[in-house]
Amino acid sequence: MTFAQSYDHVKYATEMISSNDFRTGTTIELDGAVWRVVEFLHVKPGKGSAFVRTKLKAVQAGNVVEKTFRAGEMVPQALLEKSTLQHTYMESGDYVFMDMSTYEETRLTSTQIGGGRKYLKEGMEVNVVSWNGKPLEVELPNSVVLEVKETDPGVKGDTATGGTKPAILETGAQVMVPLFISIGEKIKVDTRNDSYLGREN
Repeated sequence: MTFAQSYDHVKYATEMISSNDFRTGTTIELDGAVWRVVEFLHVKPGKGSAFVRTKLKAVQAGNVVEKTFRAGEMVPQALLEKSTLQHTYMESGDYVFMDMSTYEETRLTSTQIGGGRKYLKEGMEVNVVSWNGKPLEVELPNSVVLEVKETDPGVKGDTATGGTKPAILETGAQVMVPLFISIGEKIKVDTRNDSYLGREN
């Protein structure tokens, strides 16, 4: 039985949330899809009713829309579940993840994983976020340790200039690293902003 199938017979109750309670990261359900609040602003005009202006990002599709809600308007809250799964292998372009306690497999497409796939390697544990039993997206760790596969030769002792150069990591990701970093070294990278955090011994 797959990860998704195991939830087929569970009835999901819909919880409602007031637009007054929106916060950055709140997930809501609109038109059968999950949207994440990325910006919100409570507006109280001199005349007329108060409202909440939002920017919403589609969790599955990735597009961003602007939408205005009446203050206090109730909308369905998308209740997401997180499971810690291990990326085990790829097959036909799908990324396969396994629950290491039940050995159930979950497949996600490169679109579902998004830009984070450039840091994904076999054996890495990630949070797979699901809604109504369907996997939606992958949350990578905030930082990962990866080996440098390609970069210009390291410049020994060149730590004072603060210069950087591009480096290709074992997963294919490209990041800017200090001049002294050499091929074969392992470095820690922040997956949220692609920044170099330091050498890993």
